[in-house]
Amino acid sequence: MARETGRPLRADAQRNRDKILAAAVRVFTEEGLDAHSERVAKEAGVGTGTLYRNFPTREALIEAAYRNEVARLCEAVPELLATMPPHEALRAWTRRFIDYATAKLGMADALRAVVASGTNPYAESHELIQAALTSLMNAATATGTIRTDISPTDMFAALAGIALTSAGPGQREQAERLLDLTLDGLRPTPPRTPAN
Repeated sequence: MARETGRPLRADAQRNRDKILAAAVRVFTEEGLDAHSERVAKEAGVGTGTLYRNFPTREALIEAAYRNEVARLCEAVPELLATMPPHEALRAWTRRFIDYATAKLGMADALRAVVASGTNPYAESHELIQAALTSLMNAATATGTIRTDISPTDMFAALAGIALTSAGPGQREQAERLLDLTLDGLRPTPPRTPAN
């Protein structure tokens, strides 16, 4: 994900930025508020100068790492729809949603610190995720592979519930079962044949 302002980064600079953001998610998920920027730089394989050139403050790093996770989740939709049937794309995306929710849960303390500093890292994330889910569900509805009476808002609420109860460490198997249960509930019900 390129920076939101300014000119695009050179390829090597973009790679460094991407490595820093991925490392930040891992480190802040593992260590929370105790994580140090130097550890992020080391995990990313870059110098601290490179880290601070990209993210001059800890809050900027945390916010960018979270927003990058949202972008990765949402930007996966076109590729998923281009490479698999819509109902399978939706199934694959829900697994990515749990990955995103697990990272967000792990970064919760760090994200709260960003909010306390006066910045809102969550601005627009709900709308972006809802739009991604809507695209997937519209595609699946158009092929008749999911019910038409379940809205993307309903599905988002179900995914958020699964994330709240099962996105923690060691709960992935439960999350997978709950996703399967939810997705099975989206299948169209065959019409009943009248009894003779």
